[in-house]
Amino acid sequence: MTVGHFLPLERTCEVLEDLCGASLSEGSLVLGQQVAAQRLLAFEHQLKTALQQEKVLYADETGSKVSGKLHWIHVVSSNLLTLYAHHQGRGVESVKHMGVLPEFKGILMHDAWGMYFKLPAEHALCNAHLLRELKGLALEEQQNWAGELRSDLQQIYHQHKEGVLTEQVKQAFKARFNVLVEQGLKVNPAKEPRAGIRGRVKQSAGRNLALRLQKHQRAVLRLLEDPEIPFDNNQAERDIRMICVKRKVSGGVRSEGGGEGFCRIRSYLSTLRKQGLNALLDLISIFQCRLLLPQFSC
Repeated sequence: MTVGHFLPLERTCEVLEDLCGASLSEGSLVLGQQVAAQRLLAFEHQLKTALQQEKVLYADETGSKVSGKLHWIHVVSSNLLTLYAHHQGRGVESVKHMGVLPEFKGILMHDAWGMYFKLPAEHALCNAHLLRELKGLALEEQQNWAGELRSDLQQIYHQHKEGVLTEQVKQAFKARFNVLVEQGLKVNPAKEPRAGIRGRVKQSAGRNLALRLQKHQRAVLRLLEDPEIPFDNNQAERDIRMICVKRKVSGGVRSEGGGEGFCRIRSYLSTLRKQGLNALLDLISIFQCRLLLPQFSC
């Protein structure tokens, strides 16, 4: 209940006593989680190996508190597998600690966080994020290039979803994309350095977006190369959304070890549910020392 449905320890004890007549202390619940996390080490190892064999992976991250201090929970997932990891940071060290993406050579879908571009994977960027950014520029700053690109991208989305994208449409959109990005750079000129002020000059949101689209054009338009590449990063966002629910319902964790254990058990539960397996029976198997495993070769 604490890992699967995010009930605080105290409320979990109350629910167990009300429904099952079992009087347990919070310490007993924590001990149970520690035992489960330890016995799932082999599962986690197999999960990481399986994820590295996937063609497309989805990645995202969100904040998590440890005794009031900001840490991060990262997710790397596919349609049928989910890996969560807990770390103090949000950068490259967190990815190394997770142990999947540094060796992954497939296509990584993400939201353009700079750290991901340092990895050896091919990249695909979330176009749902891009649509939101373009909408903001079009409505709040009246930048026509952003509104036109958003409209064209929405048409590509619908044709991609319906499987009717033709090569002619793809080539026309690529040419249109380049023209609109150039317009974006023209209406958002670079700001010059000011005398006496050191460091990089902060540019406008419109210029930063246009520069990103220019630099990472292939990652933005990856779906035009391969019909199996999704339009967005919704898989990772759905997976990480439940961690946000936990943060609102029961807060953070008390220790880094508790965060790591939570992520390992949550990885197991999420993978089971994606594959339509019975989470309760599989959780029981952990404590019966006959661990039931999901399918890793999907």
